[in-house]
Amino acid sequence: METTTRTKVWDWKLGLGVLIVAALLVASLLTGQYDVFGADDGAAMFGITRLPRTIALVLAGAAMAVSGLVMQLLTQNRFVEPSTTGTTEWAGLGLLIVMAVAPTSSILVKMIGAVVFSFLGTVVFFLFLRRVTLRSSLIVPIIGIMLGAVVSAISTFFALMTDMLQQLGIWFMGSFTAVYKGQYEVLWIVLLVLVAVYIYADRLTVVGLGEDVATNVGLNYNRMVLMGTGLIAIATGVVTVVVGSLPFLGLIVPNIVSMVRGDDLRSNVPWVCLLGIGIVTVCDLVGRVIIAPFEMPVSVILGVIGAIVFIIMIVRSTRAN
Repeated sequence: METTTRTKVWDWKLGLGVLIVAALLVASLLTGQYDVFGADDGAAMFGITRLPRTIALVLAGAAMAVSGLVMQLLTQNRFVEPSTTGTTEWAGLGLLIVMAVAPTSSILVKMIGAVVFSFLGTVVFFLFLRRVTLRSSLIVPIIGIMLGAVVSAISTFFALMTDMLQQLGIWFMGSFTAVYKGQYEVLWIVLLVLVAVYIYADRLTVVGLGEDVATNVGLNYNRMVLMGTGLIAIATGVVTVVVGSLPFLGLIVPNIVSMVRGDDLRSNVPWVCLLGIGIVTVCDLVGRVIIAPFEMPVSVILGVIGAIVFIIMIVRSTRAN
């Protein structure tokens, strides 16, 4: 009788990773221009700003990293993630329309608008892929970037017409500066997305092998793709509304984890979450101290790192071919 072995989800290496990320989060709690320990209202400020910001780092980092992982499985392409497929730009357009139609709407309403448009945008991206002959893996991100550029141009035009261009720029900046108590709580929704990805990890892995393989093992391929698209849309929409754009995070993290550990989604999810949290936290810490007392947006640092990784991946891919 044959027995199948699975890669252990928990081992001492993951425990060490948890300790390192925990140390980074403690550093995040202790870093800032306001003296939360010496001031009279230090404890209140700690609960209003420092703690919510650190929680947002955890949730946003994990959500966007896992979104990139799921999207790469669904497209069977290592070069895609929400910011290279236009998903983030669609979320921005949805938020902009909600703000124009209902300026006084709550953050929950804005989130719903962003999620709906993220879902529609991701579906449009997949429909494009089905109609285009993919002779190279580089065609997929090129299609996504072009689609995102078109949507971004529409968003800019709409913002100009409604006098919201400055607000659009600030919102798309991707910074944790404006995260505080009472404003970040909708981010907890992405925790459900992470749990769902872990539960359906094996099915998503099979989907990543292609439609023929998934159908042969009795899996409803289209239903799983639709569910994966919904999970990506929810995570991207929520993070985009609260934090803004976090470019290339979903590209960097899954590729690093896959290179080291292979493609077993279930055992990789904790590592992807940890590395996503770690990278976002390090970028946030650098942004806080590099030009203190001012702050540099996380998206700027992530964009530089992500662009370098993206170029390296393209060069390696062309050399392999």
